[in-house]
Amino acid sequence: MGRQRRQFSAGFKAKVALEAIKGQRTIREIASTFAVHPNQVTEWKRQALDQLPEVFSDGRSRADRSDEELKSELYGQIGRLQMELEWLKKKSGL
Repeated sequence: MGRQRRQFSAGFKAKVALEAIKGQRTIREIASTFAVHPNQVTEWKRQALDQLPEVFSDGRSRADRSDEELKSELYGQIGRLQMELEWLKKKSGL
């Protein structure tokens, strides 16, 4: 039976990535300290740096986009329901 994969928590990954971003020690030293592969440390560092701008982005812009999507969906549904209502009125002879 094979070895089970290790799973790391988000906090652990963040700690390792932060250590790599600091640059006070080499990737190899960090990897040996935390008992992970150097490629994994590099990958977590890259992910952290890629997602860092999103941490400081304005949350209102995301909420505005979701509101606009919801409004457009609801307006579409209203239009479909009005068309169905008019079709039913026409069919029933009202």
